This record gives sequence, C-alpha cells and structure tokens, in this order.
Amino acid sequence: MAAPSTRPTLFIDGEAGTTGIEIRDRLAGVAGLSVRSIAPERRKDPAARKALMAEVDLVVLCLPDDAAREAVALADQLGPRAPRILDASSAHRVAEGWTFGFPELNAGQAEAIAKAKRVSNPGCYPTGGIALLHPLVVAGLIPADYPVTVNAVSGYSGGGKSMIEAYEAGRAPAFELYGLGLEHKHLPELQKYSGLTRRPIFVPSIGNFRKGMLVSVPLHLDTLPGKPAAKDLEAALAKHYAGAQYVKVVPSDDASMKAGRIDALALNDTNLLELRVYANDQHRQAVLVARLDNLGKGASGAAVQNIGIMLGVAT
Repeated sequence: MAAPSTRPTLFIDGEAGTTGIEIRDRLAGVAGLSVRSIAPERRKDPAARKALMAEVDLVVLCLPDDAAREAVALADQLGPRAPRILDASSAHRVAEGWTFGFPELNAGQAEAIAKAKRVSNPGCYPTGGIALLHPLVVAGLIPADYPVTVNAVSGYSGGGKSMIEAYEAGRAPAFELYGLGLEHKHLPELQKYSGLTRRPIFVPSIGNFRKGMLVSVPLHLDTLPGKPAAKDLEAALAKHYAGAQYVKVVPSDDASMKAGRIDALALNDTNLLELRVYANDQHRQAVLVARLDNLGKGASGAAVQNIGIMLGVAT
C-alpha cells in the first residue's frame, strides 16, 4: 500500500459510470484529497490499473460485480503494496472479511470502517430497509423471524446503463415492478444486516424520474411481541440514530407527516436518509418509510462518506 501522506490519494476504478461520475463530482469540493485517474483508452488495461493501484491509498470500485471481483484479485497481486478498497458494487456486501459501509448501523461501525482494509458500500434499497428494520430487531420490537415485506421505488438512474438509456429515450413505462422472481441481488444484504433469520419478501420498482427513493415496510402492530404502539417504533428508531449526521427520524408530530403523502425526490443531491413511522392507531397498522437519494446515501453519497472515514478526511 502507498506510504501514508498528508494528502491521501485514491483511484476510482470505473469513474466513467453513473456512480463513479457522482463520486468525482461530490469529491470536487473536498480539500486535502488527491484523485488519480487513468487515460480513457487505458481504463480496461489490467497492467495500467494495477500500476495505479500500487500508488494510491484507496481504490473505489464502481464496476459490475464480476469486474469488481477481478479488480480485487488484481489488487491482491500487489501483496503488501495493495491499497485499501471500497467496493460500490454488490459483489462483496455479505462476503467474509469485508466491513459493511453503513456507519450508522451500530455504535462502533464507523470506527470499524476507519480501520478496515476492505469496505463494501451498501446498496440503495438495503440502505433504507436496513435503516428501518435493524434498530427494531435489535430492540426486540420486530422478531428476527418475522415475515417482513419491503416495498420500494427508485429513480431510473439506479438501474444501469440500458435502463437509463431506455427512460431518457422515452422507451420505458412510467412505472414498473421488477425482481418479481423474488431473487433480487440485494436480498442477502437486506436480510443479513437487518438481523432477520427469515428471508424477507422484497418488491422493488422503478419510476419515471432520474433519482430519488422510497422504501416502505408495512406492519400489523398486533402481530408484534408486546403489541407495541407506533410511538414505540418511532422512539426506538430515534434512540438508535440519536446524534447521527445523515440519518434523521422525522417525528410523528412534524407538519410534513400530516399530509399523508411523501415526495420521493425531496432529498435528491444530499446524503440524507429520513425515517418515518406512519400509523393508524384505530386499526393498529403502521408503515415504516425511508426516503433517500438512490445516488446519494444510496450510492455515491455513502461512498464519499466512507472515503472520508477511511482516509480521515472531512467530506
């Protein structure tokens, strides 16, 4: 690995993709950090990439899963000169030896990220689902084997190059469900870090807007241990994220809760994640809702947050 310096260096492997471009843009205003690049014609040259990896402190992978695995193998060939790695793909999110890059997950998670050699950046949908479910499972309000359903809608920018092209060319529908084989690649991550022993049902969807995301979890409160009230769920979430910079629990008495509707795009271009508990006390039903920018806290924003933690740089 490169020798420590007063100006840490990083290389974004896959900087021309959606996530890579967003990371570069977000890092533009970060002082004390040097971002290295490879000439466009050499971006797929293993020798050039390996040589640059040996010169930087951190490599950020913004690649498809198989390419991310190949990049890690390339870095491994460097032995003691290998850089630290932050992987924005889904290739290593539940892999042994990788630290999950959700700093707010638990007390001490940010410290673990700061010390880790390899960090997996969370997925956009799981970020919302895990943020809602994990604290409630830890608090015993939702059993680990509870039959959880997670519904979500994302802007089309999270769907990759072909989906982005289809929507921007007007060839895609206004709204569509997908992943209906119930094998979405985010499921293992969602289950593991939520603390669930029963595999959740996850139904993602895409709306005809570029970015923005809502993740929701419906609950019948009378089926939960102790039959908690909605205010108990809200209190557990607020306690878990007390003092968090980027994760906020919106209280039920907030004026924005009264409308009974929520805009998926309201947190775009931020690294914020909002959590809400909507409820009908008469019918003992609740819906947990997370709102975020799928390219912010759901991808590039989270990556920049992790870069700052790993390199000790204020972002």
